Amino acid sequence: MSLKIAIAQINATVGDLAGNAARILDFAKRAKTLGADLVVTPELGLCGYPPEDLLLRDDFYASCEQELDALAARLDGISLLVGHPLLQHGRRFNAATLISDGKRVATYCKQRLPNYEVFDEKRYFDTGDTPCVVTFNGVRCGINICEDVWVEGPADLAQAAGAEILLVLNASPYHIGKQGLRTQVLRDRLASTGLSMIYVNQVGGQDELVFDGGSFALDRKGNVVCQLAKFEEALEVVEYDGSDLRPGSQELESCVEAEVYQALVLGVRDYLGKNGFPGAIIGLSGGIDSALTLAVAVDALGPEKVRAVMMPSPYTADISLDDSRDMIHRLGVRYDEIPIEPAMQVFSAMLEKEFAGLPSDTTEENLQARIRGMILMALSNKSGSLVLTTGNKSEMAVGYCTLYGDMAGGFAVIKDIAKTLVYRLSRWRNTVGEVIPERIITRPPSAELKPGQTDQDSLPPYEVLDAIIEAYMERDISPREIIASGYDEADVRRVVRLLKISEYKRRQAPVGIRVTPRGFGKDWRYPITNRYADPY
Repeated sequence: MSLKIAIAQINATVGDLAGNAARILDFAKRAKTLGADLVVTPELGLCGYPPEDLLLRDDFYASCEQELDALAARLDGISLLVGHPLLQHGRRFNAATLISDGKRVATYCKQRLPNYEVFDEKRYFDTGDTPCVVTFNGVRCGINICEDVWVEGPADLAQAAGAEILLVLNASPYHIGKQGLRTQVLRDRLASTGLSMIYVNQVGGQDELVFDGGSFALDRKGNVVCQLAKFEEALEVVEYDGSDLRPGSQELESCVEAEVYQALVLGVRDYLGKNGFPGAIIGLSGGIDSALTLAVAVDALGPEKVRAVMMPSPYTADISLDDSRDMIHRLGVRYDEIPIEPAMQVFSAMLEKEFAGLPSDTTEENLQARIRGMILMALSNKSGSLVLTTGNKSEMAVGYCTLYGDMAGGFAVIKDIAKTLVYRLSRWRNTVGEVIPERIITRPPSAELKPGQTDQDSLPPYEVLDAIIEAYMERDISPREIIASGYDEADVRRVVRLLKISEYKRRQAPVGIRVTPRGFGKDWRYPITNRYADPY
């Protein structure tokens, strides 16, 4: 009694039903040549995840049904477990259907619907309440979908219904440390059920989310006996020999910096590729944020699809120009320099009467950023290429960014990357190939909007700033507790205040890649108008 199960780690595109079906069919054909009996695909693999409010449209479900029927008709000589949305008797489900011999053999409906972090499935789906166990080659296979295994209940119902092995379809987005959590969760389910488990995860970028794949299998002892690659499509066949899963191939784990960098590369590649943009435009400053963004873009798209623009002002240091030219030479992308001093003079003359008698302040600084934003967007309009913004999470948190200036663009690559992590990623990238000049990494950061300016003129050191942001924003720790843990009260008060008053800016920021357990996106929903006083 043996069953060979193919793990199809697929990069689906939301709404591309025909394209996703063709991809699933291709994986099934490849799995057949490898001797597989059954192919398991990710959660909602037919339509892509998350479809969001497409799930409120009846016609969307009808189109998925038609595509599922067409896929079944083309499937030959192998069985398939495919995830799809299901509209049945006026109720909507997150479902998985087994197709064999061109027919739908069984359908399972997800029993637990996540409604936290970036998930809001209770907005769209009804809950299933029935286990599903199917038999292949004498092996009884239970089916669960993602959240079902993160809590007690559904896996136990499958085991009680006679399952020997549990097949879990997933669309589990990446954040730092996520793979360890997944493995532990399945071991928790294994402890109560005694079932071998196969965890099949989606891969690919979808707006702010990146799905890292990392599909794996656990034997009855809780050992990882098969581990697929992360951040790329993959196909692997594992065998259940009648008593347990046999060991298969395993990919080595990477360091945190390597994983995060891969997530950024995949996020950029899929956002531009799936949305049909011909390339990317990046405004260089000579600083580390734009340097890291440029490196990611080139690794994602290739140098031929990336254009860098340096827009010096009278305050731009010569070393900023020198370092930008150095990096461009290393990467081989198109590079242009467009000085903004003429535009600064025009705006100064236009506003001279309005500003008469008033001292220079951030108004003039913001004008420089907005001039640069206008130039980049003009180049984007003419070429069709997308502007990648270069602001990091630390800046987004405290509002050290200019609306319609450095925030102008279509995709925020490092929006969820704290400044301290920017440095770590830059140094890691240089271990692969030294593309970021060392002086960019070691030089004190500056917006260069006035003489002698540095970021630390008005902010705590980045190690302190990022720790306060992480505690307050990602872990919901109160300012009182943060201060009690050893941080200066003045620093905490300032950072929390800046974070609150910058919400209106973040609401207007472009979507950006999420790599932490909580980013400034779908999982951060604070009111703009907000008078809540934190306890100190």
